[in-house]
Amino acid sequence: MGLIHLELFATLDLVAQAPGGPDEDPEGFPFGGWQAPLIDEVAGQQIDAAYGEGTDALLLGRRTYDIFAAYWPHQSGGGQDGDIATLFNSIPKYVASRGTPDLSWAGSTQLGPDLPAAVREVRDRHEHVRVVGSLDLVQTLLHEKLFDRIDLWVHPIVLGVGKKVFDGGEVPTNLTLLEPPAAGPSGTVYLHYGLADGVPATGDMGAPDRGAD
Repeated sequence: MGLIHLELFATLDLVAQAPGGPDEDPEGFPFGGWQAPLIDEVAGQQIDAAYGEGTDALLLGRRTYDIFAAYWPHQSGGGQDGDIATLFNSIPKYVASRGTPDLSWAGSTQLGPDLPAAVREVRDRHEHVRVVGSLDLVQTLLHEKLFDRIDLWVHPIVLGVGKKVFDGGEVPTNLTLLEPPAAGPSGTVYLHYGLADGVPATGDMGAPDRGAD
């Protein structure tokens, strides 16, 4: 069984809507492209490393798939974008959609109506499946605990509006930090978590230390 990685870019108030550009999700959201002024070399290297770490499939929601399909097949050459384009264009793409997406991007397949079952089949078929953006899909994966890793880049701005990373799909879940947080010069902090067993425990911070003398 492979691993499903959630790749998410968020503000300090965990808004993750339309980070890349104003045309990603223009209806009713005034901050499309909020991530662009905050990208620095450190974050670029972190993203490049995360995407390149054995990725052998993409799992995308309909809107993110349409954005990617309109962009990545037309990118080439060196640099980060060229490397990611080569990767994304060469691996299978799985699309979660109730509609009829245009699957002309080579290697694209629409998932069946039983999304959790379809995602489990994808995870069984691949080693490292990346979910980029796709916030509606992420809510389903969070609810079903159908993820293994979360790569979360938290940017030093607060928007106050927009779809959030945790936006109604989450259930009580334990996570473990897989490596120390890393910050770049723009103030963006990279957090790398893994799914852990069990559900959050509770306690009493005011209870006396029973082991004290």
